[in-house]
Amino acid sequence: MRMNRKRRSRRGGMLVLIAICMPVFLFMAAFAVDVAYMQLTRTELRTATDAAARAGAKTLSLTQDDKAARAAARDAALRNKVAGAGLIVRDGQIDLGIGAQASDVSRFAFSPGGSTLNAVRVRGRRTNSSAAGPVGLLLGRVMGVTQFQPVSVATSTQLDRDICLVVDRSGSMMESINGGSLPGGACSVPHPDSRWMALNTAVLAFLDELEATHQQEKCALVSYSSAGIGCGTSFTTSDVNAPLSLDYTLIRDEMARLSSGPVQGRTAISAGIDNGVNVLTGKDIRRYAVKTMVVMTDGLHNTGREPILSARDAAKRGITVNTVTFSVDADLARMKAVAEATGGRHFHAPDATALEDIFREIAATLPVMLTE
Repeated sequence: MRMNRKRRSRRGGMLVLIAICMPVFLFMAAFAVDVAYMQLTRTELRTATDAAARAGAKTLSLTQDDKAARAAARDAALRNKVAGAGLIVRDGQIDLGIGAQASDVSRFAFSPGGSTLNAVRVRGRRTNSSAAGPVGLLLGRVMGVTQFQPVSVATSTQLDRDICLVVDRSGSMMESINGGSLPGGACSVPHPDSRWMALNTAVLAFLDELEATHQQEKCALVSYSSAGIGCGTSFTTSDVNAPLSLDYTLIRDEMARLSSGPVQGRTAISAGIDNGVNVLTGKDIRRYAVKTMVVMTDGLHNTGREPILSARDAAKRGITVNTVTFSVDADLARMKAVAEATGGRHFHAPDATALEDIFREIAATLPVMLTE
């Protein structure tokens, strides 16, 4: 009899304990759910803000248009959901300015405004003053908290580039695009319809495109073929025809000089890449500039070490190699592998018009990175 009373008494005690602990359990559950939801929303807001800044900076680099950059940032933000709705960014939350990195610090500093815009800063908000308002909490009402107001800021900056053009001056560049011989012969000046003159036009277009951007890019010129003597003159395997400079006059002059006589020799692509590496690791580089090499060839590598080995050396030095093949004789597979070894892109031009378009595209495509 006494035992049954004790059991009933214990059962009653457990109910009291559960009743006391239940509010604590509910409080902890609400806290855990809302903390996870808040963290998820902050991550979504950061992703949307980053995407908006990147899109704005990329559009600014390609169009050089303030309104287009702002529109691209707004559209990118809206495509990314925050707490179930696309992020709405107003023009007042988008700043265009200058992103620069001092030589004695590792971070970029953003300054709004300026005459040479190269950066976009976006302030993503889900606050009382934002278009979509604050974010409502799921169970926060248990604790008397109904909403929170996250804010995220992202800045994307177009990076300066140090560029080395590496061009093929082997004997096959005297031929037509389809591989046929042209009037004048191998020892004459390149024919207007030759591969070399198509390259000359493309290089000049490349330089024109660089000069049309707000960015200040240094550019150098390297040429390659193979060492030898022919047509009454000697030629080397590879030359640095023009060092890195913000002034492209010497590159234009060197292309004109090379176009005033025959180009000859075999195709030592690796020698050109190696010389390009020397240029992009030499005394004229800028410490924080992105290093880019553009390697053009019309044919097959047929002397010197394997180009992929040179490409791997370039990759170790932080150099991206973009490759351009031109004509029906070019080794597309090898040059694609060279580009991929450095994280670059491969382009193929079937004709002179396509070659010029490709060079213009490479010149206009500026690297963009998040700097805040």
